Formats: sequence, structure tokens, C-alpha cells
Amino acid sequence: MEPLTFQLNWEPNGFQAPYFLARERGFYEEEGLDVAFLEGHGSPFAAEQAAKGEADIALAGASAVLSVQSQGHDPLAVAAVTAKTPAAIYTLRDVFGEPLEEPEQLAGRTVAPSATKTRILTAQLLEDVGIREEVDLLEVDPHTHHRVQHQVLDGSVDAAVGVVTNGFELEDEHDRVADELPIGNHLPVYGMTLVTNPAFADEESATVSAFLRATARGWAEATADPEAAIDALVARNATLERRRRIEREKFETAARDLQFSSHLEDAGWGNHDGERWRRLASALAETDLLEGEIDPDAAWTNDYLDPDAPVVREYATRVNT
Repeated sequence: MEPLTFQLNWEPNGFQAPYFLARERGFYEEEGLDVAFLEGHGSPFAAEQAAKGEADIALAGASAVLSVQSQGHDPLAVAAVTAKTPAAIYTLRDVFGEPLEEPEQLAGRTVAPSATKTRILTAQLLEDVGIREEVDLLEVDPHTHHRVQHQVLDGSVDAAVGVVTNGFELEDEHDRVADELPIGNHLPVYGMTLVTNPAFADEESATVSAFLRATARGWAEATADPEAAIDALVARNATLERRRRIEREKFETAARDLQFSSHLEDAGWGNHDGERWRRLASALAETDLLEGEIDPDAAWTNDYLDPDAPVVREYATRVNT
């Protein structure tokens, strides 16, 4: 068996359920891989670990990949896992005063972001719809990303920025109607990607391809059987049993709303669309997040996706039947 380290972007949660299902069902083992999962500390950390060769493959957001590239590293995204960013603006109905359905409703409102990268995407969305100057988009509180949820709960802000299902969690915990505005529905940039570094990909190309095939199988089977995917997740972290309904909602939202695009349907699972990378790079370039120059076209490749594997080539057809 070939040992391989897989750096997660965060602690185990519903968004990661397909990887745990792939491991539980032996898909990695069938490819000759002994995959060790490493809990994460955020996408920037995961992308940097892969770029430095401290982890063989990592799960990281596309914006983190470009941010790490701007620091002089060479993270290489070898698969686009979700076509849309998981970032979302959310609120409580009794705070906002009406259902939040369109970005234009944020004019005249105060919005609190939980992280720098989601703040950037929110700013770009507001710019695109022509209301950037009409929204009080607060700076990120450096102390804790949970603070914005409390600000929504006590009504000190009109809405917050986090990820899809954050509103659902508030609704579930406090029995108050929540609404979410997924930024990915309006801003066509990538969400999560699988990342390595060019040297590892070049030297271990067969290993990378094998990992991607097994992971595609995990996503396909998790999409077809979400409960089994959450079972695999809970088997890894039993404390998530009490949050089973929320974790399943996280995964099903990713599977239903984030992973698909017309490009995926045409080109197959994991295949990158360069335009989404260039759009993201353009948004990031207008901020102070980047520490140097970036080349979005150098941040990704389709070279390690196996076009002959049916689960890669026919992914959209398989999971939609």
C-alpha cells in the first residue's frame, strides 16, 4: 500500500463526508492507497501544507490557493470539488424584517463577515449588483468567527457572512426563521479544491490520479446515499451524532447546490474551468489579501484526472440517475 497524507481544511464536518465514506468503503485501499486524514486549521493552512510538501494532498478553498501562491509558494489544484463557493450571507427573518432573497435587499444594511476571504467575496457581489457603497460591510473581528452569529441573534447587525447552512444552524438552535443568500449563486468562482504541489504531482502522478478516482467514487456514493456518508463521518467523530441533522444538511447542500455546473456536466468530475479561476483572481487582486503577484492559470491543472474512469467522465449522469 502507498502511504498518503490528506490534509483536511477543518475538523471533520458534513462538507467532508464524501472523503470519509470513500475511506470506509475501501475506495482508497482498492487504489492501493493507505490514506491518513489530518484535521485542519483552515483552508490557508491546508493549501500551504500541500504547497510546502508537508501534506501530500489537501482540501482547500480556491481563494486560499491563490493567497498561498501570492506568498511565493506553488500550490497546485488537481481537482475542483465544488463549482461554487460555500460562502453565504445569512440572517434571521425577525431581524431582517423580510425574506432575504436578492443581494439588492442589502442596500442600507449592516453586514458582519466572519472571515477575510468571505468578506472579499461579499464585497465583490455587492460591487457587481451596484450597491457596494450603500452597505456597511464591517471589518472582520479577529477574535472569533462565531461572534457574527451572536450579532445576528441580538440584532446588532442585519446579516452576517459565513458559509451555507450557518443560517440553518441558527434556526435549528434558536427556533427562529433564518434565510440564506448563497454567494455562489451570484458570483461564479470556485469553492473547494484538492491541492498538492507540482513536484509531488510530477513524481507521483499515478498516486494523485488514483486518489482522485477514489474520491470521485466517494462523492458519487455520498450524493446517492447521504445517510451512509454521515454514518461514515460520525464513525470518525462520535460527538457529531448529536449534530447529525445539521451535518447532513451541510453535505446535502454541498452536493445539491455547490458541486454542479454546466462545465462539470460536460467535462466530468473535478475538471477545472479556467474562467472561474480568473474571475476569483480578479476579485482578490483588488484587495490587500494577496502578498504578491498571482497567476491563476498556474494554480490548477486537469492533467491528473483520469478521463477513462467512468466515475470521472460520466459523473453528472451517474449521480443524477
